[in-house]
Amino acid sequence: MSNLTRFQPFRDLVNTDPFREFEDMFRDFRLFPALRGLDGGARIRMDISETDQAYRVTADIPGVKKEDIKISVDGSKVTISAEVRRETPATPEGNMLGSERFYGQQYRSFTLAHEVDESKADASYQDGVLELTLPKKPDSGGKQLTVH
Repeated sequence: MSNLTRFQPFRDLVNTDPFREFEDMFRDFRLFPALRGLDGGARIRMDISETDQAYRVTADIPGVKKEDIKISVDGSKVTISAEVRRETPATPEGNMLGSERFYGQQYRSFTLAHEVDESKADASYQDGVLELTLPKKPDSGGKQLTVH
């Protein structure tokens, strides 16, 4: 008997995880389960939607105070950065056997198709979810060239 697998010709084109090749390379080794949790730090997960007037970004940034979130907009480039701080207990109770929580700097940067009107942009953060409303700038009079 043979195993049937579905042919997916565009699977490698859609892959956005840079560690996938690393994971595939070590899939059959015994050591891999020990390396599974090492992903190089936490990532900010986002959803981006668009209307004719604005972009809407919803980002999951759990465990961060809103004072530790920085958002910069430069034309059509948007950068979100957040610092997760480690809360150390006053008196350690026993030995630490392991820690899976991430502490440190996280950031995401992306470029949108239209420039953002920074003066009308809005950000809110509640329960670990950052919501951005990024209005598009009115056409900045992009010049159309005529070929002579």
